[in-house]
Amino acid sequence: MKTVGWRWGRSISAWFVPQSRDRLPKLHTITRTKSALEAAGFEVETEIDSSHRTTADVEAGKIERQADRVDALAAKAERKTSADDAAWANAQAAHDRLPEGGEPIKVGHHSEGRHRGAIARADNAMRKSVEASADATTAQARADAATHTTDARYSPVTVANRIETLGAELRKLERRITAQCYDDTRGYLDATAEQIQARAKRLAPHLDEKRDQIAYWEAVRAAQVASGKATGYDRSTVTKGDRVKIRGQWREVVRANVKTVSVTTGYTWTDTAPYAEIQQLVRPE
Repeated sequence: MKTVGWRWGRSISAWFVPQSRDRLPKLHTITRTKSALEAAGFEVETEIDSSHRTTADVEAGKIERQADRVDALAAKAERKTSADDAAWANAQAAHDRLPEGGEPIKVGHHSEGRHRGAIARADNAMRKSVEASADATTAQARADAATHTTDARYSPVTVANRIETLGAELRKLERRITAQCYDDTRGYLDATAEQIQARAKRLAPHLDEKRDQIAYWEAVRAAQVASGKATGYDRSTVTKGDRVKIRGQWREVVRANVKTVSVTTGYTWTDTAPYAEIQQLVRPE
């Protein structure tokens, strides 16, 4: 199962395909798995469900799971911090039980064994305190990072880039419906009506999924522009000579392209940046 892309989930006590939640079935993985199991002597039946939840439901689920993860990591960080405090208190107590003033061990004296034991216990307690402090620091860092995950996923630039990526994926799927076929003797041939119909039927769930995702993220983008969280500049609002603020730096516009803007760098070459990265715009006048 592992060799064909599956993993064992201890929390669900079942085999699963990584990164398959709320996504259409990975038919190539399923087919490869079925063939491998049959070659091993098993009888295999497959039941494939191509239905999927709306992007709005999927995103709501992700946000809820991330919130639960933040709470769990925060609780873990609190436990680790308490353990760190307790370990430090134990280390201090063990240190206080040592003879005052750094008294050396009296070799051969009846107190030698007790003295060596006290030093070993103090050393062990301090080591545990250092380890507990490192665990607490790591747990707190993970908790802090988790609190920003959803915000980073919905940042204006990320949302705009995601829309562009999904649009490219949709166009690629649409091209596959009418793509030419290659024949060894006749070369590339136009797809027949039957082939186009079969491809359209097979790719319909994937097309619907991409269109639903695009609609959701475009609505998010529109809301961000309306609220002022995103700027919403494009080729129609940016012209040569304008000054734009990109990543905290002001640049002069050299050319407004279809999807990007070309700006000066202070050198002989120019840089390009997506319109979504424009934070502010000032006209020459």
